Amino acid sequence: MTIKPLIILPDPVLRQVSTPIETIDDDVRRLADDMLETMYDAPGIGLAAIQIGVPRRLLVLDVTKEGEEKKPLVFINPKIVRSSDDRSVYEEGCLSIPDYYAEVQRPAGITVEYLDRDGKEQSIEADGLLATCLQHEIDHLNGVLFIDHISKLKRDMVIRKFTKAAKVRGAKAI
Repeated sequence: MTIKPLIILPDPVLRQVSTPIETIDDDVRRLADDMLETMYDAPGIGLAAIQIGVPRRLLVLDVTKEGEEKKPLVFINPKIVRSSDDRSVYEEGCLSIPDYYAEVQRPAGITVEYLDRDGKEQSIEADGLLATCLQHEIDHLNGVLFIDHISKLKRDMVIRKFTKAAKVRGAKAI
């Protein structure tokens, strides 16, 4: 397994819509393993393939608390098929937008259909942190960032801050 470099705002790669995975093979499983290692190293609780520059519909999660046994989850071609009318608010952060957090309102419960690492069709009902994390990572697969769910004023401030930092690093901007 290999720790991959993270794509950081304002890199335009983060706005790409990821393509479905047609065949689940050893390369896809290796990518998932690399993503898990990258996520744990960061440290984070979720990572979409696009965040390491791979525009494929793959995400990994582990929402266990510190000190608990790890329970890594791999979602290939995930799709939200049901969202509750109830809403919840969580303070979200993102490995691609380091050290910035904001409260985001999303559906409190969702149902997601996906393929597991063996290519078997699965469905999961999620609420709480798992539902929030799944929605956050699926947004990444659609070129959407959590800052797109906050006010335009706050979003513009964050983008300006990261664009300025990118210029200092000599990185690409959106």
